[in-house]
Amino acid sequence: MNSNKITALLLFLCFTVFGQQKITIDKIFNGAFTAKGMDELQSMENTNQYTVLNSDQTSRSAQIDLYDFATLKKIAVLIDTKDHKELPVIDSYTFDASEKMILLACNTNKIFRHSFTADYYLYNIGTKQLTKLFDFQVQEPTFSPDGKKIVYARENNLYIYDLASNKSTPITTDGKKNNIINGITDWVYEEEFAFVRAFDWSADSKKVAYIRFDESQVPEFSMSMFGKDLYPTIQTFKYPKAGEKNAAVSLHIYDANTNATKNINLGNYNDFYIARMKWTNDVNVLSAQVLNRHQDNLDLLFIDGNSGATKVVLNEKDKAYVDVTDNLTFLKDNSFIWTSEKDGFNHIYVYNKMGKLKNQVTKGKWEVTNYNGFDEKTNTVFYQSVENGSINRDVYRIGLDGKNKVRLSKNVGTSAATFSPNFQYYINTFSSALQPTTYTLNDAKTGKQVKVIENNEALASKLKAYNLPAKEFFVLKTEKGNELNAWIMKPKDFDASKKYPVFMVQYSGPGSQQAVNQWGSSNEYWFMMLAQQGYIVACVDGRGTGYKGADFKKCTQKELGKYEMEDQIDAAKVIGNYAFVDKARIGIWGWSFGGFMASNCILKGNDVFKMAIAVAPVTNWRFYDSIYTERYMQTPQENPRGYDENSPINHVDKLKGKFLLIHGSGDDNVHVQNSMQMMEALIQANKQFDSQIYPDKDHSIRGGNTRIQLYTKMTNFIKENLGDSNSPSKETI
Repeated sequence: MNSNKITALLLFLCFTVFGQQKITIDKIFNGAFTAKGMDELQSMENTNQYTVLNSDQTSRSAQIDLYDFATLKKIAVLIDTKDHKELPVIDSYTFDASEKMILLACNTNKIFRHSFTADYYLYNIGTKQLTKLFDFQVQEPTFSPDGKKIVYARENNLYIYDLASNKSTPITTDGKKNNIINGITDWVYEEEFAFVRAFDWSADSKKVAYIRFDESQVPEFSMSMFGKDLYPTIQTFKYPKAGEKNAAVSLHIYDANTNATKNINLGNYNDFYIARMKWTNDVNVLSAQVLNRHQDNLDLLFIDGNSGATKVVLNEKDKAYVDVTDNLTFLKDNSFIWTSEKDGFNHIYVYNKMGKLKNQVTKGKWEVTNYNGFDEKTNTVFYQSVENGSINRDVYRIGLDGKNKVRLSKNVGTSAATFSPNFQYYINTFSSALQPTTYTLNDAKTGKQVKVIENNEALASKLKAYNLPAKEFFVLKTEKGNELNAWIMKPKDFDASKKYPVFMVQYSGPGSQQAVNQWGSSNEYWFMMLAQQGYIVACVDGRGTGYKGADFKKCTQKELGKYEMEDQIDAAKVIGNYAFVDKARIGIWGWSFGGFMASNCILKGNDVFKMAIAVAPVTNWRFYDSIYTERYMQTPQENPRGYDENSPINHVDKLKGKFLLIHGSGDDNVHVQNSMQMMEALIQANKQFDSQIYPDKDHSIRGGNTRIQLYTKMTNFIKENLGDSNSPSKETI
């Protein structure tokens, strides 16, 4: 071998040994692995085009670009902040029905998870005229269908803004903080029914329907916000905990021509929720989904906009609970598409305008995971489902009669679709555990890829230098016979003759899924980092999680945490018996519901888990909100045993392993009260534990350097309590 070949070989060996880059926490949370996306992607309604908000963080500029679906070519820049010096960076935008005007949200100020106030600017695309609408921030401004008016919310009241006169007229006047809210949901609706705008325009622009929340009898929750001032401030808001009084809701229809408001009589219901509300295609018929407090009985109401008369057109009951659907779609004749779990799996149905079932569109022992739209020209329904395995997502089309089904997506992983207005094309968003997110243009009839929009090749190429460990998906069978979706991630230099510590990660909440074949979030890079450092990372979706049918999901009813915890403990025992696992060094981690689970596991599974990290956990379901908790547990008054037996705060005497408890003091969702009372219980039980409170941080525990400090702390805790992952365990010495 000549000297040149020897030199080349040595260089290759050096690169192999020393050149592999390592993931670090700094890199994860400083954006080193951020994938490119299509921000604020919107499909136009009137033309075969779509828009994307393209931002430049360096120059603090943004523009809304218009593209052609057929060619992907940029047609126009609708607006560029560089051309309007008075316009701040655009955070989000909405079009009027004619798509000639845009509402631009700027200077967004977050309230809770979904809600925010912002400065709003009106932009006329044709004249290029930009107008700041108000000298104050508002919520949820919404164009009327004719584009002549805008309804917005401010300080718990609703207003109509007339674009011609530039004047606002109040729809309501009784709004008051922590008392009355008009047209905007209260905290618990926003968090658990996942919507903020509780008003809607009729199709003829003559009426506005809205929900009113009377919070006067709802108990208040207060949090100290420490800030940097000499004295903390107090944030107080209405928060109905399990079994406590909810806001009294009522439904109203405002006539924009007469300024008169009609109150809808819902006297047949007591202690109920208006979980959804929208006008049908009949300009005089409003729909509303009304749930009883147990959430096991749902009525779809049709309401006459003039008389206020109500009619139940569809009723659903369930022995556990009924999931609210966002997929209600009205067709031209006011027949409607609906999704339901009534046959045991989530499927698509079509009903006539009287609520009589016409057809079950999809059938099978698999779940529809998203309804994408309906093409009335071809009577075709487009949807996403788990037909190709519950860890995968594919896009399909099918006739309204349930025939001629075609799988449009071709790759194994997670595909999602945004369709063109004429349903000729769709933008396919695809990723897998091995493939960062890609965006392609596809034919909506065959699914054939037409063109690549963004393949994140630069990120994929960059990651090759890290020689990343990969997830191995499998079905884990416990000793009790439960078959559970799972994945395991091993170090790249895995040696089956060694014994490794295992770090189990999970969420486990009702209807959730962590064992899914898609490119993950920043947590996934953290798991890869741990695997690079010699740990095995594993994840198991136990009973109660989603996409395997209603029975699997709802078997935890009234016993939230019991079977989920059993499955994590049983799964850890199975994994602990693998020849390459050190069963004496198994830890578990989780956030929110996952934190509740991690806490339970270190206590009730004290002979299995050596350590646990619980972030922002519920420690007693009596502390959590009414809508979420009672959906699965009913009230504490009705089910005290279910609450007490499965709350970790009542089992602190069982602690043997190492326990790290973490919470943000400004968490409006899972209050820090949960961790404070857990700490007190541990103290009184004379149990040693570690804890970390993040001042003023909400449920996400982020901001500034927070995530770096948090994940560093958790990583150090793992190393300290599962041992040096790169050293052999005692069993191998």
